[in-house]
Amino acid sequence: MILIGQYDSPFVRRVGIALTLYGISFEQKPWSTFGDADRIRPYNPLTRVPTLVLDDGEVLIESHLMLDYLDSLVPAGQAMFPRAEPLRHKALKVAALATGMADKAVSLFYEQRLHSEVSDMWADRCRTQIATVLDVLEKDRAGQVSEFWFGDRIGHADIAVAAALRFLNDAHPGLVDMSGFPAIAQHAAKLEALPVFKLIAQEFVAPA
Repeated sequence: MILIGQYDSPFVRRVGIALTLYGISFEQKPWSTFGDADRIRPYNPLTRVPTLVLDDGEVLIESHLMLDYLDSLVPAGQAMFPRAEPLRHKALKVAALATGMADKAVSLFYEQRLHSEVSDMWADRCRTQIATVLDVLEKDRAGQVSEFWFGDRIGHADIAVAAALRFLNDAHPGLVDMSGFPAIAQHAAKLEALPVFKLIAQEFVAPA
């Protein structure tokens, strides 16, 4: 498999971590949607990352679909999204909130970086969405007693939250006071200390 994208993207990062944890061999192409658009476009007409090229040449173009596919390659007991309800839809919700928050952080970055005049209304909307999601995730995690979000094994929901927080704080330093969210801050710090997170680590670099 070929994973296209740089690990400073929370979406690329979550897929790279999952591939590594599953022991699935892959090659990473650290291409940028700005500097390497012409290289990405033949694989993904949206020119977005992550893009995952499967061994048979098929291409997946959305991180959740990639993880769903990877889960199908492993025994049910090893899949990092629960297979049984109600844990499955709860884990999907946490992951969706985290990736949605990351998407708003990306939108806010581009609004501030690429526009000569920033829309205060749009920026405030993004900040409010980010803060609201953080509140929900904090309350959810604070109510858990398990080592990881949904049990004693790391799951896609854990990875999504950690990757989203990493991007948020790298791309928008000082935007959020994480002392107000101790449960998710501590959880993300624990994950970032894991070898796989250290292996797949890249500081945020603003596009040229």
